[in-house]
Amino acid sequence: MRSCIRVVLAVGIGSLAWAITSSTSLAASEFPSHALRLIVPFAPGGGADINARKIAEPWAKVLGQAVVVENKPGAGGIPGAAFVAHSAPDGYTLLWTTPGQQMTAPYLFKDLGYDPAKDLISVGKVTEGANVLVVSSKLPVHSVKELIAYAKANPGKLGFASSGVGSTSHLAGELFKKEADLNIFHVPYRGTGPARTDLIGGQVPMTIDTLSVYLPDIQAGTLRALGVSSLKRSPIAPDIPAIAETLPGFESIPVNYITAPAGTPRAIVDKLNATLNKAMSDPKIQANFTATGTTLEGSTPEGMDKLVRTEQTKWKAVIESADIKIQ
Repeated sequence: MRSCIRVVLAVGIGSLAWAITSSTSLAASEFPSHALRLIVPFAPGGGADINARKIAEPWAKVLGQAVVVENKPGAGGIPGAAFVAHSAPDGYTLLWTTPGQQMTAPYLFKDLGYDPAKDLISVGKVTEGANVLVVSSKLPVHSVKELIAYAKANPGKLGFASSGVGSTSHLAGELFKKEADLNIFHVPYRGTGPARTDLIGGQVPMTIDTLSVYLPDIQAGTLRALGVSSLKRSPIAPDIPAIAETLPGFESIPVNYITAPAGTPRAIVDKLNATLNKAMSDPKIQANFTATGTTLEGSTPEGMDKLVRTEQTKWKAVIESADIKIQ
């Protein structure tokens, strides 16, 4: 009798597993049946928004359904990320993710409203940007080596501008300070625009911020570029050395990638990843991004997850060392 019960249970469990697998496979084969929402957790017109819109159209062509970019700005992208984290895990609501939402926010904010490690899963990497270390033309340095020597000879006298506390430019500056063992201080601004104005005017001596924003000033000679923050030189400014050529291993690059709510079926994640990578393989699309100093670089979901963990470790150390807190 017990043997019969065990057989019936085994058959029942096996049938249930088969039904679930078949249902998931069917859902993936029919996906997507309608438009996707790509949530950009920043205001329209910014770098994240522009890049998301540039990839949404070619991605939609490969998917066969529209990819509608929707802006949910505020608080460093946290509300937008929370919205996606708590959305239905069906592949139709995705997050255009920047370093803040998973890599740095856990160490900057007390309560995010979501768990960056558990509530979002990677779909794939999309872009890598480059920041550039620029100095005022009034500062008597012409290389990273000279800047480090000057800062060491003038401890506590040099400030570095950023677009705000906890921003990519702030953390890049703190990483440079830590790696070069410098006594320099942070000067936060409300955005890159005001910081750029004061850099040109000589009110603040240096920053590490978006290359594409500062390239016109560098080319005009109003600001002096000392190094890019990627490990290798940028294709749009090959004459500017990498900071890593002086500080080996120095890297601070804005990465943009796609995440989905945890629990999204793996088959759907794989389909999203494959179509995203296919859209990015178009040479015309690649050239469109490269022209603005951004490199399209796809990945597997696992590869992106690994990068997230690596970056979390790095920025946690920087944030704790600098005692950065955002209430």
